[in-house]
Amino acid sequence: MARPDKSAAVAELTDKFRSSNAAVLTEYTGLTVAQLKQLRRSLGENAQYSVAKNTLSKIAANEAGITSLDDLFAGSTAIAFVTGDPVTSAKGLRDFAKENPALVIKGGVMDGKALSADEIKKLADLESREVLLAKLAGAMKAKQSQAAAVFQALPSKFVRTAEALRAKQAEQGGAGTPAPAEADAE
Repeated sequence: MARPDKSAAVAELTDKFRSSNAAVLTEYTGLTVAQLKQLRRSLGENAQYSVAKNTLSKIAANEAGITSLDDLFAGSTAIAFVTGDPVTSAKGLRDFAKENPALVIKGGVMDGKALSADEIKKLADLESREVLLAKLAGAMKAKQSQAAAVFQALPSKFVRTAEALRAKQAEQGGAGTPAPAEADAE
C-alpha cells in the first residue's frame, strides 16, 4: 500500500510532467546548495528545477505518458520542468554546466519527444523564440516590400514608355500618323 506522502509527490510530479513543454534531466552530484540556487536563477522564470527520488519520478513520468526517460532515472537526478520557451532554459543549463562541470545534462523530453543530451545542447544553440519570430517578420516584410516595388514598377514603366512615345511623336511633328481632324475629314 502506497504511503500518502509518496502518492502526493507522484501526483505533483505527474502534474508537472503534463503541464510542462519540456523536462530536462540532470545529474547534480557535487553541487553545493548555493550553486543549485544559482542554477535555479539561471533557468529563468519559466522553469522549475526539482530534486525528487528516481522511483517516484519514473512513476510520475510513466503516469504522464512519458516512457522514454526510464533509463535516465539513475544516480542523483534532478528535473528542470520548462513551461515557457525551452531554448532559454536549455541555454541556462548549458551555460551553468560550462561553469560547473559537476552538472551533467542526461537528456530530456520536449512535446512528448525524447531528447538526448546532445540534442538539448543543440537546442541551447538556437536563438530564442522572440528573436526567431522577429527575423521571420523582417523577412516577410522584405518580401512584401519587394512585391510592392514590382507591382508599382509596372504602371510606372508603362507611363514612362507612353510619355517617351508621345515625346518622340511630338519631336517628329506627328509625321506618319494622321491628326484627329485629318482622320475625320477623310
